[in-house]
Formats: sequence, structure tokens, C-alpha cells
Amino acid sequence: MTKGFLSIVLHAHLPYVHHPEHDSFFEENWLFEAITECYLPLLGVLDRLQEDNVNYRLTLSLSPPLMSMLSDPLLQRRYLKHLQRLLELAEKECGRSQDQPELHALAQFYHDFFAHALDNYQHRYQCNLLNAFKKHYVAGRLELITTAATHGFLPLLKLSETAVRNQIAIGIAAFVKHFDTAPSGFWLPECGYYPGLENLLAEAGIAYFFVESHGLLDATPHPTAGVYAPLNCGNGVAAFARDPEASQQVWSSEVGYPGDVDYREYYSDIGFELDIDYLAPYILDGKTRINTGIKYHRVTGKDQPKALYQPKAALDKAQQHAQDFIFKRQQQMAALKLAQAPIIVAPYDAELFGHWWFEGPQWLEAVLRIASAPDSGIQLSSCGDYLKQHPNPQIGLPAASTWGEQGYSSYWINDSNDWIYPLLHKAEVELEKLVADLRSLSLEPLQIRAINQALRSLLLAQASDWPFILKSGTSIEYAQKSITEHLARFNYCYDSIRKNRINERYLTALEIMDNIFPDLNFRDYFYLKK
Repeated sequence: MTKGFLSIVLHAHLPYVHHPEHDSFFEENWLFEAITECYLPLLGVLDRLQEDNVNYRLTLSLSPPLMSMLSDPLLQRRYLKHLQRLLELAEKECGRSQDQPELHALAQFYHDFFAHALDNYQHRYQCNLLNAFKKHYVAGRLELITTAATHGFLPLLKLSETAVRNQIAIGIAAFVKHFDTAPSGFWLPECGYYPGLENLLAEAGIAYFFVESHGLLDATPHPTAGVYAPLNCGNGVAAFARDPEASQQVWSSEVGYPGDVDYREYYSDIGFELDIDYLAPYILDGKTRINTGIKYHRVTGKDQPKALYQPKAALDKAQQHAQDFIFKRQQQMAALKLAQAPIIVAPYDAELFGHWWFEGPQWLEAVLRIASAPDSGIQLSSCGDYLKQHPNPQIGLPAASTWGEQGYSSYWINDSNDWIYPLLHKAEVELEKLVADLRSLSLEPLQIRAINQALRSLLLAQASDWPFILKSGTSIEYAQKSITEHLARFNYCYDSIRKNRINERYLTALEIMDNIFPDLNFRDYFYLKK
């Protein structure tokens, strides 16, 4: 008998990093590390579940910047070179550790890990991970959804309804281009919701979205089922809330699984531990230390020297933690006294699984296998599945909310980044006025390309990643440079159109550097107001 539903949602997103003007670029490693440690292992999980005919259900949100980078031929070629360098380094480590049996076994472990990644990426998936995910989507076990065009933080863009509408519509169009179908669900960037946003989602054909727990708990009227059932926002669009208990078990730095003493220590990497001359051939400039992915230590206990990582013990612990997770969900469901079976929504950043928490993919696979057993009492479900079985949720309006610090917008607007938004709003006003002035005119192809590039540049400047990075204090220089360069490109395009002096060669260079949304047509997205 089904005691309740469990919907695990992974949100996969990285900021758009694309620099064909350089032979290599440091921030491209963000993508390469995620492919190696997260996306390829996740596909391995899905492949094994399919081979074993496990009746799982999982939701994966893929952001348009990530989809663009995963399908970019230049980045695909560079990733292959990246993996080949890692393999060479792992071979070198195997030789260096010959007289240290435990360390040598770990070096061989990483050599095999990288070799397996290279073989799968190049031969099993032909360098196209989107097609690999699409295969599982078509098979009916993986639900794919998307998010805003460049992961713009919508509550701080809402001064312009057009800006929010463009983020939603262009994000959905990018998804349709890659998967030949429109998504039913939508991941609000940073779970950032404000009342009224549900109307723009309804216009775009979205059936459901996600909010932070207090987005439903503070809804009007108060929901009778709390976070354990969705709300119909009054227009047919449903809001599902993150379950705090399921989230804490995975995310909490105090009690979360990834902090267990047997798991791999993320911050211990030979890129910061070995002699720089030894590492030089395998890092970008031969002198800047970076993560290599070869990490020899486990979390260990507090105030103790870091012990060597033991992969078998870590995988055994992942299995134990998967059983614990499902047991606690069973207890949680049994304790709820609701009119209908509850749904527990457990959303996580996909990059946690494998990248930050190396054993995360194995934990996830075990959770899906255990929950899929006929006697688990749990039905794995997407939120779209749940709405089909329970089509008449309570009507109510969620409260403004995010899943950021303190639950609102303080992480994305504060002393470190508040200078961004006046510039974004000014550019948005200028672009809307430009389109209004030109929309009735017959434009030359070069003018259309310039307007499209202006919109593209503004979208890239609106990404939530840049204010987040400025607040968190990591890669500050790159975040500042990204915002200012995208706005400078917008200003160039805007001025060149107004003055009717467009340099086609420079415009082409901008299109090559910012090759996201190559089919963008500004006429499709402006002035969609009902």
C-alpha cells in the first residue's frame, strides 16, 4: 500500500562560460569537473537502473546555459583534452606511489575512474550528454524540466515584466530546441518566487514550479497539508514546496550525510598538495594551483589528521545512508494524518551529487532502488505525475520566498552586488524602447542580428550567478568582469543600432563568443503582454 509519494528533483545549472578567444580558460573547469564527477556518474546511475528494469522516477532540471555548454563542439573538444590530461596525471601518480600500497591503490582507482569517464563520454555517449539524458526521458523514467534563460533571479528583475517574460520564454524555447517537447515543470532560479509570477508561468504553458518551504507555509490561505501537497495558484499552475526534513539530511553541514567521516574529503586535492613543478604540465598556466580531482583523503573526524580515503567503506556507508533516508521518509509519511497520501518533494543542486559529495550518485542509486521495491510503501513520482493523480489541489497563493540565506533576496542584493541592478534595469528600459521604436520598420538582417545580440548580452548579464559569486567571495574578479563585459556588449549593440553604424566584423565576433541562443529572434519575445 502506498503511504506517500517521493519526488526527488535535481537542478543542474552552471554559469555560461565560453571563451573561444583563449586557448584555455580557468573557469571552464567548472563545467569539466561537473561532467566528470556529476553528470557522467548520474548517467551511469540511470543506465544501470534501466538495465535492471528498476521502476524509478526522477526529475532533472537542465538550465539553458548548461545545455548550451554541453552541446558546444569547442567545449566538447576541450573536455576530451581535459580528461586526457587527467589520465596522464593519474598514470604519473601510479608511478610515484609504487612503494606506498594504499596510496598506489587510490592512484589506480582514479586512473580507472578517469579512463571510464573518457570511454563513456567519447564512445558510449558520443560526447553528447543531452542525447543520453533524452534517451531516459523518452523511456519514461526521467522527467526533464528547465529554468529561466540565463538563471536570472526573477524577483529582482520584476521591475520589467518583459525581462521576466523573456527569461521564462527563452528558457523554454532552448529546452524545446534540445528535447523536441515543452517542459511541464519549471525551476525558478534560486527558488525565487514573488506573487504574480505564476501568471507569467501560466502564459508560458507551465503546469508546476517549486518554492522554498515557507513559500507554502506562509501562503494565503494557509495550506491544510502544509508542504506535503501542492497549491493551485488560482490559475491552474501548481506550486510544490521543498520538504525541510529530507533536505536537512542531505544538505546540513551539521547532520547531513556528506559530512560523514568515511566520505571523500572535497578540499584535499593533490593540486594544492604536491610540488608545483610536478603538476605544471597538468594545470592551465603551469603555475596556478587548481583542483585536479585526485583526492586521497576522507573527511575523518574533527581535529584529527586526515586519513586515507577507502572507496569500499565509503560505498558501504552510502548504502547505509540510503536505507536511513528511505526509513525516515517512511516514518515521516506514517506520522502525517492527511486526507490523501502526502508528497515529499526533495530538491537538490545536481552538482552536489558526485562533485561536492563524491559518493552522492551511489547514494541516489540506492535510494531509487530501495524506494522502487514493491513493499517500500513509497511511490517515486514526478510532480507532474502527482498532479495527474490528484488534479484538484487546494487553491492558494504562495508567499514571496527563495531558498537563499534567510529565505528571501538578501544573498542576491546586498552591499557586495547592489550596484548591478540599476545597470540591468537601465539596459532593459533602453532595449524595450529600442524595440518599440523599430518594431514597425523593415529592418536589415544586420540590424536584426544586432538587436538579437543586445538581448543576448542583457540576458547573460542578468544571470543570478554573478551576484551570488560576489556575495560568496569566490571568483569575484571573473564575476565582475562577466557582468561589465556583457553590459558593455549590450551598450555597443544598442549604440550601433541607434547610430546605424554596425560593425559586422565585431558583431560576428560577439556572436561567436556568446553563441548561446543562436536562433534567438527578439520579435518572438517582446510585447507578449495580454
